[in-house]
Amino acid sequence: MTASSAQPPSSAEPSRLGPAQRQAALDRAGRSSGEVLDVVVVGGGVVGAGAALDAATRGLSVALFEARDWAAGTSSRSSKLIHGGLRYLEMLDFRLVREALRERGLLIQRLAPHLVRPVPFLYPLEHRGWERLYAGLGLLLYDTMGWSSGNGRGLPRHRHLSKAAALRACPALRQDALVGAIQYYDAQVDDARHTLAVVRTAASHGALCANRARVTGFLRDGERVTGVRVRDLESGRDIEVQARQVVNATGVWTDDTQQMVGERGQFHVRASKGVHLVVPRDRIKSSTGLILRTENSVLFVIPWGRHWIIGTTDTDWHLDKAHPAASRSDIDYLLAHVNEVLVTPLTREDVEGVYAGLRPLLSGESEPTSKLSREHMVAHPVPGLVVVAGGKYTTYRVMAKDAVDAVSDGLDRMVPPSCTDRVPLVGAEGFVALWNERHRLAEAHDLELVRIEHLLGRHGSLVHDVLALIDADRSLGEPLEGTQDYLRAEVVYAASHEGARHLDDVLTRRTRISIETFDRGLAAAPAVATLMAEVLGWSRAQVRKEVAHYVARVQAERLSQEQPDDQTADSARLGAPEIVPLA
Repeated sequence: MTASSAQPPSSAEPSRLGPAQRQAALDRAGRSSGEVLDVVVVGGGVVGAGAALDAATRGLSVALFEARDWAAGTSSRSSKLIHGGLRYLEMLDFRLVREALRERGLLIQRLAPHLVRPVPFLYPLEHRGWERLYAGLGLLLYDTMGWSSGNGRGLPRHRHLSKAAALRACPALRQDALVGAIQYYDAQVDDARHTLAVVRTAASHGALCANRARVTGFLRDGERVTGVRVRDLESGRDIEVQARQVVNATGVWTDDTQQMVGERGQFHVRASKGVHLVVPRDRIKSSTGLILRTENSVLFVIPWGRHWIIGTTDTDWHLDKAHPAASRSDIDYLLAHVNEVLVTPLTREDVEGVYAGLRPLLSGESEPTSKLSREHMVAHPVPGLVVVAGGKYTTYRVMAKDAVDAVSDGLDRMVPPSCTDRVPLVGAEGFVALWNERHRLAEAHDLELVRIEHLLGRHGSLVHDVLALIDADRSLGEPLEGTQDYLRAEVVYAASHEGARHLDDVLTRRTRISIETFDRGLAAAPAVATLMAEVLGWSRAQVRKEVAHYVARVQAERLSQEQPDDQTADSARLGAPEIVPLA
């Protein structure tokens, strides 16, 4: 049986984002359908996806368009943390921290327990006496704010450790790097998969969702925005979509999108580049993550499966927004700072992967990015248009709610209040029970327990869809070439259910092969493209194009990471062309 014939039936899968569903969404949204939508959301990052979900669950008709892939920008390149932000607490931004901690609790307990999980961090103390008191009081306040929000359960409270206890938890630390430590808990998430889950949940509530659909302009009736022009980048087809309200949720592209309307907007968004390194788990001997102070911010060493993520930087970025490049100086900066506390220093040869993301920061004109606000703003610059920008990943749901509240103000009828704090994402319902039953699932489907745990942590209760593929074709239960962590079935599922349109979508966002293997996914690329071809109907020529494009992308990224500064790194990264269109 082929991969494509092994797909589960789609009749009862309203959250499915396959090729047919994408085409149907574009057809229905087009003006020729005669339908005027309540709201169109521009931007398929976590805030745009959250806005589409919020609108759909209030009973509004909504379409969501993304120019590239879901979460292709900032929302797949974060530090993978769901947290209140200790540095914002130190900056006395109590409202932001309290709001973020409330959202952290909701995600862990109710909205996405399959995707968001607690993670411990060790804060090494360098000074005796005052530092333990200062940091301890801050973490006591942090824990208290989490619990007082009513959503603190599921995370242990912080605890003070002696130097000996800290070194037992993290033997990788140099003895002279600390006099003691405090351990506390936050949470982590695979940001790209979480964003995808938000999109799929929106689709399950009736949202029309299409990626690789670029908004090229706005429809106007006098001063009023009445819809958008959209180009299907896969076919070249242009459509016009009428809507009573349009939401600009394009993150670091906010100002660019506003220019299409002829409005700069009531605020300005500046991009701050954050670079992260990925190294194998055995390179740092520790049972806990680390948080370290730098001269400008903090540095995290974050457990990530069989890897560590080390980040991040915080520097202004004025170059290409689609593919921010990490330079040699970025990588050396991170290695130098983490090596200050490690017994065995890391080298460039230890780095499996590198990724760079851009934070959308609300700006005046001259502040350094490390000082800019992570608050968000919502504005109604012209009738029919709502702009939402700023914020941080953890508070995406609040940003989306505020944006749809503004949409509601522009509609001529009563709109129910937001209910997304009570709407679990797809895969959340029944996850805890399935996790408890994982041994039985492993036996029933003749898979190793570690494989079931891996699938549950990525798909939650949707694991049955992936297991059905494996049951129908046992070859799909085998790991992909070049990586032991991902199964062939996950590639088929990514193309048939998760909206993956190109090889890069699977290797970079549906999985993390591009940053979790030393070859950046080159060994896996041919097999992944072949599996996708069966679902998407690619020709052999298209398979070759997809692989060639991915190889060129990896080469350009590696070359950029050898450059001394942002300008030369950006030029090198842009040496690889944009994703290839279908043949």
